[in-house]
Amino acid sequence: MIKIMNAKEVSLEEILIRDFALPDVSDTVADIIADVRKNGDAAMLAYAKKFDGATLTSLELTRAERDAALGEVEPAFMDILREAAANIRAYHQKQVRSGYVMSEKEGVILGQRVLPLAKVGLYVPGGTACYPSTVLMDAIPAKLAGVEELVMVTPCSKDGTISPNIVAAAEIAGVDRIFRCGGAQAVAALAYGTETVPKVDKIVGPGNVYVAEAKRQVFGKVAIDMIAGPSEILAIADGDNDPVVVAADLLSQAEHDKLATAVLITTSAEFAQKVAEALEVQLQKLPREAIARPSIENNGKIIITDSIDAAIDIANEIAPEHLELLVSEPFEYLSRIKNAGSVFLGRNCPEPLGDYFAGTNHTLPTSGTARFSSPLGVDDFVKKSSFMYYSTDALNAVGEKIAVFAEKEGLHAHAVSATIRSKRGGKK
Repeated sequence: MIKIMNAKEVSLEEILIRDFALPDVSDTVADIIADVRKNGDAAMLAYAKKFDGATLTSLELTRAERDAALGEVEPAFMDILREAAANIRAYHQKQVRSGYVMSEKEGVILGQRVLPLAKVGLYVPGGTACYPSTVLMDAIPAKLAGVEELVMVTPCSKDGTISPNIVAAAEIAGVDRIFRCGGAQAVAALAYGTETVPKVDKIVGPGNVYVAEAKRQVFGKVAIDMIAGPSEILAIADGDNDPVVVAADLLSQAEHDKLATAVLITTSAEFAQKVAEALEVQLQKLPREAIARPSIENNGKIIITDSIDAAIDIANEIAPEHLELLVSEPFEYLSRIKNAGSVFLGRNCPEPLGDYFAGTNHTLPTSGTARFSSPLGVDDFVKKSSFMYYSTDALNAVGEKIAVFAEKEGLHAHAVSATIRSKRGGKK
């Protein structure tokens, strides 16, 4: 049974302890990365045999294999994928931006260029579930940003195949190359390159604790999106909600992972008890009960507060990945929510709407990092470069000021560089 407590009894420190790393993971991942760096494809094929039970002769899916996979996708689901992709594309198109140029001062031009990353690696989990939604969410913003080559890695089955639904999502989203490899070894291959897997500039996408640790270890060699922890949902609800509905929302994240966190904050003790009872009923019928039950019983909480404002104060401290605001006038409270990956407003906005269809991104900051991090978006796939131009007269007008600044910092060569052109009658 989920824990029910009064807000005065809540230890936020207990909820905020979300470091789920295993003690032996770091060394294991370091060994895998070193092996891939040294042995390339041979190491990748060996790990496919060891971890996936697959005897492979090649890592990359051919065009023929991709076409064959597409032929296995139900046409109705293909239409759903296309519609979801259109929603995601429309939302993220608003994030695309160009640079700017400033020329307010005579003889001076300043600006910023927004440039797409050349190569990006997309990690798509396999393991306990298959996630074509992750492909759409991560690949579409990359392509809108102008990424030239988008490479996807994902674990394969024992026969070396990849879920047709994942291949279909990759096709719709514009993924250029697909490799049948997963785990820390796939992250290492993307970071350092092998004979067939290209080295990329950035790695994005969620994974298990080994994937997360691998991303942590290769950061600096390549960029990464975030170190994603287990899924989280926090629902703020008054007593006018349907407890069966709210219980279903909490379980939508609890079924992801035994370490997932589901929290309800409500103003009604009676409603809290009804949600707890509904959770138990639904858990017994849930196909993934073995995953969801430990999540609910070990990490789940129902917190009773005096007001919605008090509930929001607690939510801002927790900074959840997903925050549902289940009240009659949600927009009245939106401005008070400071820390959340994504906010679901009102009684008709369940978390899976954001996971699959609305168009907002479902790759979100976890483990309290919503205090300083943002959802994945187009900005994650670009870099910015500044530029400047000064005419002879414009440089001469400020050269001595720059020299004074440089001398104050003890950098004489800087001072000389700023003034030597005017002293030598520099070219226009």
